Order: sequence, then structure tokens, then C-alpha cells
Amino acid sequence: MKPSFSRYRGRFAPSPTGPLHAGSLVAALASWLDARAHQGTWLVRMEDVDTPRCSRAAAQNILAQLSACGLLSDEPVLWQSSRESAYASAVQSLLNTNAAYACRCSRSDIARYWAASGTTLGRHQDTVYPGTCRHLHLQFQPGLALRFKVGQTVVHWQDRRLGAQQQHVGASVGDFVLKRSDGLWAYQLAVVVDDAAQGITHVVRGEDLADNTPRQILLQQALGLPSYIYMHTPLVLGENAEKLSKQNGAQSLDTRTPELTLQALNAAARVLDLPAAQADDCASALAFWVNAWRERWPQAQSAQPLNSTP
Repeated sequence: MKPSFSRYRGRFAPSPTGPLHAGSLVAALASWLDARAHQGTWLVRMEDVDTPRCSRAAAQNILAQLSACGLLSDEPVLWQSSRESAYASAVQSLLNTNAAYACRCSRSDIARYWAASGTTLGRHQDTVYPGTCRHLHLQFQPGLALRFKVGQTVVHWQDRRLGAQQQHVGASVGDFVLKRSDGLWAYQLAVVVDDAAQGITHVVRGEDLADNTPRQILLQQALGLPSYIYMHTPLVLGENAEKLSKQNGAQSLDTRTPELTLQALNAAARVLDLPAAQADDCASALAFWVNAWRERWPQAQSAQPLNSTP
């Protein structure tokens, strides 16, 4: 389904497993600027579906850090942990159309399968699901996962920054998880359901999430939901040249004073290739960058419609 929107609606959706850091601020700032530059609405959604790893304290800290930067949600914050019934309804729809199935395979089972097959795969490719349970017609019950049937589909999409993209999801990922064996909903399902529920039209997020886009497009198509306009922003790299993240010890964003907060925003703007703001406060800097962003990214529309081909 082609993107269709009358007014821009974007979002920033952090996972509250810890505070914001320099990398997550880049994504937050980019999504906020894109919404403001195109007279849109900007939302904050707490992706706390992984309840054992997430906390309300971390979420409140993130909201406080965003507020210090002048990045305030235009509508009440949506919490994924309150969306159980919406996810269950989406999964039932997929089960009714035979687009999902129960799976008893663990990660170690999948790794052993590829090791025994003698197939030479690229880095991390031993996680590609080989479809072991697809035709077993297992009755879903606690302890089993639910997977989405991918098929032999190449997904094409246009990223506003990265350009034309494509992925053969079956070869790159395989049938992916919708609900984990521990009973938690998977990110791919939750983000698709929530973006549709919130009327999102534009997704601006870090480049590390570009790999998720084709899976989400397939889910959108299977659930009869609209597709969105995507932009994936540059990453902040750590000293080891890997993405800066909570897992590799990224330091919390320091917003204790207006001066430190403005420094952090200027650093994020540099990553986004925006000019330095000659401003004494965050509000003035943000206003300057909105104009700069509008000049750099004047079109919020994708260059071509999203589509899939067999």
C-alpha cells in the first residue's frame, strides 16, 4: 500500500533500558527537526515491550532529558507495555490468514542446524531461520514462539537519505518472530501496530534500524496497514568504531545545565551535518536548525512508492 497522508506525523521511540546518550539524541533531534520543518506533529513513544529490561524510572529520565533539550511530545506519551490487546489482535489476524505459525526452535537449535548443514554463511547469518517448524502445524502454547511467514520476497523501498534499498527477507532473516517463547511481544510487531495506531506518516530513526524496515513493510502489507516514508540518520560511533549504545558503555547525556545541554545538541547537529548554532539557549538553536533542516531536506515525500516483488 502506498504512503498516504495529509499531514506529517513523526515519532521518537526510545527503549527505556537506560538514559539517553549522544547517539540516541541524534535520532531524537533529527525526528523532531523533520517534523517541525514540515509543520508536522512529533510524538514520543516508550518502547518498553521488553518489560524485564525496561523501567519506568529510565523512561522518566529520558523524558526529562528530552524536556531539557526542548524536545517535547505534542501528544501524551504512548507506552507499549499498555498495548497487549492490540498486539494480540494483530497476531490473531495473521494466524487467521495463515501468515503466522507456532515455533519451538531456540537460537541454539538454529545455530546447530546451520552448523550441521555445512552451509557457509556470512557474519551473523547463522541466525537466519530455516523454516523448521513452518509445516508442523504446532498448537501455539506457552513456551513456543510465533513466527511470520516471509516467503520468497524481495522488498524494495526508498530511503530519503540512503536512497534506493532492497532486501530478500527470506534469505537475510527468514521467518521472523512476532511473539517470543518467553511470552514477550517482538519489536517488529509492536512497532508496526503502534505506528499505525498513532497515524505515523514519517519514520526518522538511526541507520542501524534500516535493516528492520523490510520486515516491517511485509507486516504492514499482511495487516493491510499503510506504509511510511523512511529516513535513516547517521550513527555516532564509539572508540571501537561500533555504534554507540548502552550495551557498549555509552555515557548518559549530560543535561544538568543549559550550557551542557546546548553542547550536546550542537554535537548531535554536527553528526547530522548541520551548521553550528550561534545561540545562547536551546530554543534559539532549535529554531535555527529547523530552517537549516528545511533547506537540506526540503521534501518530506519519498522519491518512489514502497513495493515488493517476488
